[in-house]
This record gives sequence, structure tokens and C-alpha cells, in this order.
Amino acid sequence: MEAAIKQSRKACPFLHRNTAATLRKLSSMPAPSFHEGKQQQHQQGGAPMNALLSFAQKCPVMGKAMATVQRRQSLLHTSAKLAKQPTRPLNQASIVTHEKNLIDEQAATAAIALLKKNESKQQKKAGNCPYHKIKQPEQSPNHHHHQLPATHSTNAISFDYESLYQHELDKKHQDKTYRYFNNINRLAQKFPKAHTKDQHEEVTVWCSNDYLGMGRNQIVLETMKHTLDKYGAGAGGTRNIAGNCNLHLQLETELADLHHKPAALVFTSCYVANDATLSTLASKLPGCHIFSDAANHASMIQGIKHSGAKKTIFKHNDLADLEAKLQSVDINIPKIIAFESVYSMSGTVGQIDAICDLAKKYGAITFLDEVHAVGMYGPRGGGVAEHLDFDLNSHIPHANNGSVLDKVDIISGTLGKAFGIVGGYIAGSANLVDMIRSYAPGFIFTTSLPPANIAGAIASIQYLKKSSKERQMQQLNTRILKARLAELDIPVVPNPSHIVPVLIGEAEPCKIASDQLLREHGIYVQSINYPTVAKGEERLRITPTPGHNLKMMDYLVDALEIIWQKNAFKRVSDWRIEGGRAGVGTGGSMPKTIWTDHQLNIVPGSGDAAHPYVTEIAV
Repeated sequence: MEAAIKQSRKACPFLHRNTAATLRKLSSMPAPSFHEGKQQQHQQGGAPMNALLSFAQKCPVMGKAMATVQRRQSLLHTSAKLAKQPTRPLNQASIVTHEKNLIDEQAATAAIALLKKNESKQQKKAGNCPYHKIKQPEQSPNHHHHQLPATHSTNAISFDYESLYQHELDKKHQDKTYRYFNNINRLAQKFPKAHTKDQHEEVTVWCSNDYLGMGRNQIVLETMKHTLDKYGAGAGGTRNIAGNCNLHLQLETELADLHHKPAALVFTSCYVANDATLSTLASKLPGCHIFSDAANHASMIQGIKHSGAKKTIFKHNDLADLEAKLQSVDINIPKIIAFESVYSMSGTVGQIDAICDLAKKYGAITFLDEVHAVGMYGPRGGGVAEHLDFDLNSHIPHANNGSVLDKVDIISGTLGKAFGIVGGYIAGSANLVDMIRSYAPGFIFTTSLPPANIAGAIASIQYLKKSSKERQMQQLNTRILKARLAELDIPVVPNPSHIVPVLIGEAEPCKIASDQLLREHGIYVQSINYPTVAKGEERLRITPTPGHNLKMMDYLVDALEIIWQKNAFKRVSDWRIEGGRAGVGTGGSMPKTIWTDHQLNIVPGSGDAAHPYVTEIAV
């Protein structure tokens, strides 16, 4: 009984939001009369009911309690009358009725006692609430006339919106997870240079997701300029209303070809692509159950939530855990396994081939996010799935060639990272794409990407299908940087990809490191804190590009060493003593890189002792 009463008590907005002074004043006011000529409500016994009791009658706790008390008063009144009459024996029915009344009286007593016990605490809580300002009721000589309903009362609470905003921001500042946005303006002709808000202050950017520098590629820029002059700035509407041009269709054809799929669909971003596709697809599959990697991107997580489908999270890259969880679901139930190829904050790589095999074994389809891999891996930039059969896909670059790429059901990717433009997409079967196009609100009701952006994306994809020098140079620069940092015992989270996550392990020191690099060394590397990464795994995420030369790299490494000494940040040896964290100091070696020496055209023994294998490349 008490548990139910407490639950109802928590749900009562009236007592939670009004002070003792308000309640006292309401108790002195008559109950509201909402219509002309309506008689005043009365308590048991004929006394007029006040406004407080009138409101209390609507409460799920007090309403029942008051009704029981009124019955008790009625019983006492009746008993007083019966006491004057000769006593009559009780029959069974009267005994049952008597016991029920006793139970009701006990419930009422418990409710009233609980409310009294919490009254002071709740009123204090309401009075101290930073978001509520209580307006006291004003009495006028004729206050008993034309009272407003409670929902339209002038005594209504005025919510302090600004205080809530400030309170939420204060929490972010206190736990050191507040996000700071640096004013960084990329200089196309000086990439990877940028200027700050002061156009005369230039910095070197080491954390851009324009991994290959395609955002300044001359072929891409000239194509966009020409398209802008011809078709104007905007698309003019959604894809279904005036915003669907031939360029959109050409881009989708290029993307379908890139991933060896029958069809593709372009969205305004890959966040929207993931959210819209997963939410729409899973909601259409009857009883769908989604299996999601624990390290999946927020866009995939949101899509899964919005679908309303059942979900199971499996340990990051843990095939045994995934299989055990797949076994627990009926093979006849539709299932989606959602995972990534390159996980952007750790640089780890999904086990695409093995996961596809599990999907086939347990009747699931696969949804592979290749956002941080498209353009970067594969002989034509199709991503890690294409790269796994590098030679095969080099010679037979189309569907049904027997490669791992054929096993993947749905691929999502972005145009805003290695391709250097903006937008997202999915690729899959023709029916899948048509269904998403027909049902996904995130696609249907969004203005389409402008023609100039679409034309730039087409040019970028076509260029990278033929040119591998940019991705090869990017991989070489990544290898060099990881090796240089390892020599200095500066902790890099082990991974086989192009991401260089430098572990610091605390939020505030991570921000300090980023600030010092920018202010004291003219290097921009953004600090990465919770919730993007787990607490205690805060890091600097460095992404070399083909545009970074050896002089820039030497300067970066020297700056990091200065900052590590200055702040006494933990090195790999320190993490090893503590048992390791995020793969650093755990005793394992750096995983084998995705790109092999052969694929990078590395000749053993080339280069020099400081910079093996490397020759600079003009991009």
C-alpha cells in the first residue's frame, strides 16, 4: 500500500510545485465555480468546500483518502444515531462491510500520515527548485466570483527556462565534458593549414576528417564552380518536389558501382542515412531484433532507438559474444547486425568477413558503416570490405566476383570525409533502396543536397576510383607518426588503421594539451572527451593526411614531447604499471596494418633511418 501511495505522491504536480504559503491561501478560498449559477461544492456535513480541498479531490492519493474519510465521518455519524437505539446482532454481511471500512480507514490514515510526513520536505524542495517561481494567488473583495479553472489559473507556475539551461551547462563544465568549438578556417591553397579568427594567425590542422585533402582537389573545385554557375546555389526542394536532378541520379549510380551493389540512395549526411535507414528498415521487419556493436556510432544508436525494435548489444568486435547472443533468438525472426569497418575514435577494425558468416548462419542481414573507410581503403576506395580482397577487386571490380563485399547486405558511407564534400548514403539491393526512399522521413522531408555539392562528390569519387597515391601517402604518414611516438613512449591506442589516438586518460588534462598545442605551437588537434569516448579514455585524435610533410611531422612530434614533459602526462610505461587502459600498456603489440607493404609499393630498405620508406608526394 505504501509503495503505491509513494508512487502517486511523486506524480502529484500540485504539491510538488506549490509552497506552504500558497496552500494556506488556497485553503482560505472557496472552491472554484466554473459556470454561472453553479452551486458551491460542499464537504460532508454541508460546510462549503475550499479551493485546496477541491483540488485535492482530483489527486489520485488524496482523492481516495478524502473519500474514505468522508465515509468514516458518515459511519461515525450513523453510529452515533444507532447508539441511541437498541443493539442489534451483526450478521455475516455486516461483518464483511465493517472489515472493509476498517481497511479503507487504515489506507486513508496511511495516506494522510505519509503526506504529512513528506509535506515539509516536498514544500522545501519546491521552494528551492531553481526552475520554478511560484506566483501567490491574489484575493480581491469578490474573489469568489468567476474563478478560473486550475489549468488556466493566474496562479500557474512560471518555469524558469534560462535557469535550466544554465544548470545543464554548469553540469557539463563541472564534469569537464563541455565542448569547445575552435574557430578554424581551412585554407584550400595551403592545406593542411588554416587560420584562426585572426586571418593572420595560421595553424597546422592535424585532426581533419578530410583524410585525403580532396576538399581542395582542383578537379573537384573546378567541377563545383562550373555547376554552381549553371544550376545555382540550392537544390530547390526535396527530392520528390523540384529537388531531384540528373546529378543526384548520377551520384547514386557511382556509389552503387563503388560498393558493387544494384542501387544507392543519397542523404544530407551519414548521420541521417544511418538513423533513417535503421529506424525505417527495423520498423518494417516484423519482430525485428537488432544486434549492435558496443562501439557503434551515435547515429546508428539513434536509428536503432527510433525503430522501436528489440536490440542486443554485443561486446566490441567480440565474435563469440555476438554468436552467443544470436543463438538466443529464433532463427526465423528477422535480425540485423549493425557494425562498423573503422571505428573512428579507437581506429579498430570490424571483422567483416566473420560477421557476415555469422549473419548467414543465424538468418540475419548485415548493416556495415564504412564512413571512416570509404575513399581510404580498397583499390578503388570502396572501403575495408573492398580492401579485404584487394587484388580480386582490382582486376574484377564488380558485383558477384566472390569477394567479401558481396556478403555485406547494406553499406552506409559519407561524402564528407575522405571524399571531401558533404552528405551521406546507403548502398544495397534495389528493393531495399526503393523501400527506404519511399518510407524514410529523414529522406522524404529534407531538402536535397545542392547540385554543386553533388557534382563535386561525383568528381571526387571518380578521381579516387582511379588514383591511389593519396590513400597510399596517407597510410605512409600514419605509419611514420605511430613509429615516432612509440620511440618516445607517448601512448597511442593500438589499431591497424589510419587513426592515431593519443591517450591522455583525463578530461581536463586532455583539454589542456589541446589548448597548449594550439596556443604555444600553432597546432590544432581537438581533445576527445566523454561521451564520444569512455570516461578515463580521453584522447587527442590525430589524423595525418597526404598534405602533411616530414617537416610538419617533426614539429608535431617535438611539440607533443614538450607537452608530455611539461604536464607529466602518463607514458606507455606508466600505463603498463597501472595494468593498461584502452589497449595501451597491456603488453600487446601494434596490430598488423590493413595496407600491406606490397599494396603501398614499399621497397624494403628504401628511405633513411629517421624516415624509412618515405618520399614526399605532391597532391
